[in-house]
Amino acid sequence: MTAEHSRTSGKEGGHAAAARTGAPVILSNEPGSFAWGVLAKRHPALIQQVRDAFPYGRRQHEALDALLDEIINGVVEPLAPSERDHGQWSAWGREHFGRPWFDAPFLWAESYFYRRLLGAIEYFGMGPWRGVDPFAPFKQAELRGAAVEEELRALDALADAPGEARATALLRASLWGNRADLGFRVTEGDPASADAAGGLVADDSSVLWQLLPRGAHSTVAVVADNAGRELIPDLILIDQLLEHRHAERVVLYVKPYPYFVSDAMTSDVVDGLRRLTQAPGEAGAIGRRLWQAMAVGHLEIRTHSFFCAPLPYEEMPDDLRHEFEAATLTILKGDLNYRRLVGDRMWDATAPFADLTAYFPGAVASLRTLKSDVIAGLEEGTVEALERSGTAWRTSGTHALIQVRP
Repeated sequence: MTAEHSRTSGKEGGHAAAARTGAPVILSNEPGSFAWGVLAKRHPALIQQVRDAFPYGRRQHEALDALLDEIINGVVEPLAPSERDHGQWSAWGREHFGRPWFDAPFLWAESYFYRRLLGAIEYFGMGPWRGVDPFAPFKQAELRGAAVEEELRALDALADAPGEARATALLRASLWGNRADLGFRVTEGDPASADAAGGLVADDSSVLWQLLPRGAHSTVAVVADNAGRELIPDLILIDQLLEHRHAERVVLYVKPYPYFVSDAMTSDVVDGLRRLTQAPGEAGAIGRRLWQAMAVGHLEIRTHSFFCAPLPYEEMPDDLRHEFEAATLTILKGDLNYRRLVGDRMWDATAPFADLTAYFPGAVASLRTLKSDVIAGLEEGTVEALERSGTAWRTSGTHALIQVRP
């Protein structure tokens, strides 16, 4: 189902934390910074990829050209009054319209870019391009790729593994699957390989499993990140939770429309389930179990307009807050969900994760591969070692974390 925005609440915790620390909001106006590179390099490259992926007409090409010129040379323009969500974005962007894109908060600028991109290709219009996912070719190519084939075959070796070993392996697979983010690879090559244990900068996996004892009739909310190669291990982890009774019910939250290149929508979940059910061996068995779980209500797909809002989770609307509150544990996948969970600010890396997420309605876990500057909740010794390494550990996708606030 799709829920619309209701009155927001729960802002006090995150805002108060920001006021106490003075942690600055991440902007994109420092040349050479990661955020600057996204706006100056990744977004123009993505516009070109979208142009090349579809036989758009002259109107769409001109709109894409205008968007590119606006980002690089102009100022942020509002949506046209005729757009369906003009009023909402007018409220969200009133402080940023008329200013350079690079001076807007990084989280806001990224989110608005994808809304404007969809507008340029007339995704929300009444013409022939209505509802056509501009990122579908990238997602589908990955889902059909050799890497997914190899990973599905590897599941056969886990079929008879002891329960704890299997659970650990599948949790790690879901975590590291986040490296398959297509948006991350628009201007970057595949991240350098990192050992699935040694690359962890924080690991609260034992706390996660303590919150989900077998047979406790738990409900788990999973907020998906990317489709394709990342969503497959997420679905397999969901099967593990259901099949081994760590959860009686799982609610999988996805985006209501295309966002951040490869973010998962309902259609991507269906594609992933079909990919599993068509596979031989253990992968096929998992796919069939999940298909049946959907039919009987043990697995449910939901969405909400807030998942495409340029806002932190501290500003979630009441209806979504109540849904998360009803879950035994909410698992947030990926880098964007992490930025929205703790706030897209330059926190001290040792700022307590529990303090920054105290507003969240119920227990929350983050499974995240590091691909942006924001980070919190690390041990001081860990930060010192990472800084001494001389690598771009915050943004390269070679490190990851599992953080839990019970």
